[in-house]
Amino acid sequence: MSPNQGKILSGIFSPADVKVLHEEELVQLCGEIREFILEVISNNPGHLAASLGVVELTVALHYVFNTPYDKIVWDVGHQAYPHKIITGRKDLFYSNRTYGGISGFPKLTESEYDAFGTGHSSTSISAALGMAVAARFSGETDRNHIAVIGDGAMTGGMALEAMNNAGVTNTDLLVILNDNGIAIDKNVGALKEYLANITSSKTYNRLKSRMWRLMGGNTSYGQNSRAIVRQLSSALKASILDKSNLFEAFNFRYFGPLDGHDLPKLIKILGHLKQIKGPKLLHVMTRKGKGFTSAEKEPTFYHAPPPFDKKTGEVIEKKSCDAKLPPKYQTVFGKTIIELANLNTKIIGITPAMPTGCSLNLMMEKMPDRVFDVGIAEQHAVTFSAGLAAAGYIPFCNIYSTFMQRAYDQVIHDVALQKLPVVFCLDRAGLVGEDGPTHHGVYDLAYFRIIPGIIIASPMNEEELRNMMFTAQLRNTGPFVIRYPRGRGVMPEWKTPFRELQVGKGRLVTAGENTAIISIGHPGNFVQEALHELKLKELYPAHFDMRFLKPVDEELLHDIFKNFSSVITVEDGTIKGGLGSEIIEFKNRFGYQIPVVSLGIPDRFITQGKPEELYTECGFDKNSIIDSVMALKR
Repeated sequence: MSPNQGKILSGIFSPADVKVLHEEELVQLCGEIREFILEVISNNPGHLAASLGVVELTVALHYVFNTPYDKIVWDVGHQAYPHKIITGRKDLFYSNRTYGGISGFPKLTESEYDAFGTGHSSTSISAALGMAVAARFSGETDRNHIAVIGDGAMTGGMALEAMNNAGVTNTDLLVILNDNGIAIDKNVGALKEYLANITSSKTYNRLKSRMWRLMGGNTSYGQNSRAIVRQLSSALKASILDKSNLFEAFNFRYFGPLDGHDLPKLIKILGHLKQIKGPKLLHVMTRKGKGFTSAEKEPTFYHAPPPFDKKTGEVIEKKSCDAKLPPKYQTVFGKTIIELANLNTKIIGITPAMPTGCSLNLMMEKMPDRVFDVGIAEQHAVTFSAGLAAAGYIPFCNIYSTFMQRAYDQVIHDVALQKLPVVFCLDRAGLVGEDGPTHHGVYDLAYFRIIPGIIIASPMNEEELRNMMFTAQLRNTGPFVIRYPRGRGVMPEWKTPFRELQVGKGRLVTAGENTAIISIGHPGNFVQEALHELKLKELYPAHFDMRFLKPVDEELLHDIFKNFSSVITVEDGTIKGGLGSEIIEFKNRFGYQIPVVSLGIPDRFITQGKPEELYTECGFDKNSIIDSVMALKR
């Protein structure tokens, strides 16, 4: 059944349909877009609160600017649902984030209206600036370039690097700072305090009123607009507490703060800014979850909630026949680090803006002085951790696997080269599901394996995760990586006493014959499922869990290659450079002749979908393992 689209929305198939609406119809359209998003996302989970907060801004942008000729870059892309709905994907929106459906983020290949793919934060200003410079080279002086960036994403160093560059290019660029005070969790840091001061400052509020007067409906453009800008620029130099305006210091003309839900005013000011040359920043205040009371009250939970009742906001619980479900790996991490921190006063928790997602919020509640949320700043998180380690502390730096890619140089230069004992806990390793290719954590095994002196571990279950965390903090062994997937493990009873693991040693899970299946991490459970069915076919391969990719257990591998006729490797990372590559390199180095079949992520970007669908597509699920064993038998 198609979701109800509303009277106005049902006639919107492109921004051209928005441009012909009257003001009162535009306001009604905003309400209908919110209802449509709620109806779809309440049944098909996605990023809710951020998109509800930018409805008026989205409508105003497409009303004022000539998209797709004018380019809008959304940062981060989870606020782009209203944009997708307006730009021809309304009737496909029910398929958002599903296998074979539309992406949950802007995607270049999906629509000409998606100017740039944005799944990671803080990239929009750089991308929009590049497009603006290209337009200047091409003589397209009438083309506008807009970067819509959240205040959380503005804490990323890349955003400030881009502003520093843009401020001296004299390029026509409009940055819209969507300030709602929250990324996924509440924003932190000095920038948050600065923006709060701007929005509460009497000086700024007086200037804001003056700006609206000067740029009223009868104001003409050209010389008058430039005069207005000069007046505002001079006035803003006084700024809060006699400090220069941060954005003006980057040579951006600053406008705001403006109510981001006041559609008529948004349209008016955007119309004026369209005529003003050079780099500009419009500061708009929005409310995350706007129009849905539950999301306004709990924006962190409703950032990407499970199915819920769109009227009450109550979560629709899935019925389960299981008496007791296993915990999520994230919960095990969060509870375990508290236990370890009680045992070891040197342990410190660090996360770049993901305390709730990675469960460090649990430690924050009990030990607030020993946990640091550094904002969306992965590079800083790593080097900050390195500084703590150099001073004798044991930082547990928890970063999602896909976001760790943004701090690769810091891992090599600041941590590994100096052999510092930073414990990197890589959450969301492997295929994360509906968030798709921007968020799959499938490269970590490969990109860490080539770094000298680093330890790489991956637990097959919750107990293994606890023991790896315990082992990592016992002695200074240099950088120690523990990577684990999103979601539940397999052990309802998991809270066993800590046990030190021997670094670089694997284990035999199930004895067998002929074929040895070698796994690392959670996919070892897929192997166990396959073995159960293979027994019914009278096939009895052995199963080995490597535990550590680096240093690899060469003694165990020699034993395997001498006693089995074939090997299958199973991993939830890219085949190129990961466990499969390690085993094939070992085989070649020592001249073994038996065949090796590698199962894992193929050499292509993997779409979004339910994890089970993606495991099957990539070919390392239970059935793929069974097929590989049977093929080797033949």
